[in-house]
Amino acid sequence: MFTGIIEDLGKVTALKSGKDHMELTISSKKIVEDIHLGDSIAVNGVCLTVTTFTNDAFTVDVMPETVKASSIQSLTRGSLVNLERAMAANGRFGGHFVSGHVDGIGTILKKRPVANAVYIDIAISPELANASLPKGSIAIDGTSLTIFELTNKTVTVSLIPHTYKETLLGIKKEGDIVNIETDLLGKYVLNHFKQQEKSGISRDFLLQNGF
Repeated sequence: MFTGIIEDLGKVTALKSGKDHMELTISSKKIVEDIHLGDSIAVNGVCLTVTTFTNDAFTVDVMPETVKASSIQSLTRGSLVNLERAMAANGRFGGHFVSGHVDGIGTILKKRPVANAVYIDIAISPELANASLPKGSIAIDGTSLTIFELTNKTVTVSLIPHTYKETLLGIKKEGDIVNIETDLLGKYVLNHFKQQEKSGISRDFLLQNGF
């Protein structure tokens, strides 16, 4: 489990690609200050497991489903990535519940400064839009953000200067791909109502029967 509060920008120093899997070595002295084999690290919002590490870098494997479902496939040697270690049970919880299981990808459409903030418009699928709500939480490349505007095809988030400067979203350009994870609690609610509809118990059904 993660919070969406990015700890460091790491750099991909080595990359091995198979037909449908990858192995990444990422440099980050801050992350390896407290790291162990088997630890979970969110890389651009994707939960990956540490397989080896040194005093300034760590290596993770990326499984086929993750390669297909996320922007990890677009990384190259030298790419910068958002990094966050798994949430400590005794730590301060500053973001929102982020699982590290990416729901899909989006494309940056526009970045525009507004006063001291930067608004970023991102194209997303109707499925991702349906699982989101205005003023709700969303993780973009692992960064915990609040939805400012929402349509069935786009989501807009507003970044404060610190977040813009310290995360990958300040570097990425219009046309770049980002990982999207919708709010975990919202997904449970959405799935609950989908299951009710399959059983024939809908809102209209309850109203028609006096509930």
